[in-house]
Amino acid sequence: MGDPKGFMSTPRREWPRRPVEERVRDWDEVYVPGALLPIIGKQADRCMDCGIPFCHDACPLGNLIPEWNDLVSRDDWRAAADRLHATNNFPEFTGRLCPAPCEAGCVLAINQPAVTIKNVEVAVADRSWELGFVPPRPPDRLSGHTVAVVGSGPTGLAAAQQLTRAGHTVAVYEKDDRLGGLMRYGIPEFKMEKHHLDRRLDQMRAEGTKFRTATAVGVDVGAVELRARYDAVVVATGATAWRELPVPGRELAGIRQAMEYLPLANRVREGDLASSPMSAAGKHVVIVGGGDTGADCLGTAVRERAASVTQLDIYAQPGADRDDDAEPWPTYPKVYRLSAAHEEARDLRTAPAADADARLFAASTLRFEGDAEGHVRALHLVEVDAARSPRRGTERTLPADLVLLALGFSGPDRADGLVDQLGLAMEPRGTITRDASFATNVPGVFAAGDAARGQSLIVWAIAEGRAVAAAVDRHLTGSSQLPSPIGPFDRPMTV
Repeated sequence: MGDPKGFMSTPRREWPRRPVEERVRDWDEVYVPGALLPIIGKQADRCMDCGIPFCHDACPLGNLIPEWNDLVSRDDWRAAADRLHATNNFPEFTGRLCPAPCEAGCVLAINQPAVTIKNVEVAVADRSWELGFVPPRPPDRLSGHTVAVVGSGPTGLAAAQQLTRAGHTVAVYEKDDRLGGLMRYGIPEFKMEKHHLDRRLDQMRAEGTKFRTATAVGVDVGAVELRARYDAVVVATGATAWRELPVPGRELAGIRQAMEYLPLANRVREGDLASSPMSAAGKHVVIVGGGDTGADCLGTAVRERAASVTQLDIYAQPGADRDDDAEPWPTYPKVYRLSAAHEEARDLRTAPAADADARLFAASTLRFEGDAEGHVRALHLVEVDAARSPRRGTERTLPADLVLLALGFSGPDRADGLVDQLGLAMEPRGTITRDASFATNVPGVFAAGDAARGQSLIVWAIAEGRAVAAAVDRHLTGSSQLPSPIGPFDRPMTV
């Protein structure tokens, strides 16, 4: 422990965000540049070096949190970088994008604000790059085995890096023109600037990983042909089959899926487009879905200068504090959280009719209404109770020129033919079936990440990538020294 009394003497301080009026005029990350390092040492001192650190268990990666907190408090950045990267291939991603279940599991969080684990993590990650502590790590010798990884999201990249470092020849196949999956085209720039992703990809190339972009397995190259070409195949395509909203008026123009909308805004940032053909500029926008994807749409629409933006959440507004009976520590609680996008919407008053910030809670869509040209113009909703039954007399109408559906994903999109060409067995809920070793019913084919687990957090995606790499290494060589942080049937802590 850097300071045995730090958890008592030092209050929690988080990385400050830039003023709302400033940050909504650009697409840069929302935090004040350079404001984290001056506070992070004292924040690391708040870690109590618990005898049983539940933060380890709350994080599927098994991050060695008390160890690198102590090293940061002692200003030993090199050792902290080593301990952080020992369990996490991409801490600069998780430090920005993960909702931090580790903080919910922090022992200090029983009766005080948790240690700022996520902020310490991203500080170590960024400092590691600045000081040159993350050079490429190519293998000493090649195994002679070849592996194809389908998908370049966090699962695919983690699996590819681990397998490359183990000496296998790895090629990553990505259907889009750029690498990164949803980290590239689904995550807005204001949450994670893409130079963080590009820098890590350059490291992987230097280690020997090969990348094949604009190559959809099942279309541009046959899935059976790919399987025959490699000793093993890892399917890490993610869960991209979006859920629908079957209500009257769904066929109207102007009602689009979130993952049709967000990639266009990101392509503008990449320089592919001068402006998004689906831009929210000057429009009344309604986002259906209260999760992180909906919040990403919210922040994007605000920056595109929408006339108004409202987000509908079918759940009741949660309280500010953990419900110790329903969601006791150390589970991840459902509490009221104010993301950067919601803070922006609140301060700019983008949704005058909202309950809080831009959200309408306990709200369910009844139907859409359009104009004579068949374009959506209004959304009819109703308030619902805990059982999602409508409350009589609570119907209301919101103006809507653009409706974005952010209702989650059910499993891999089968339109490209990969699943069917290989003959992969599927679960009733739409994910790929696998056994305890991540293996599918097709010999030599493994499945990992959201494609098999279902939609989850980025830390689970990276943990799956590391674990499937160990399974593939064992399949190819008979044993493996690679870490396997989780099993395919592990799940987050719940009551």
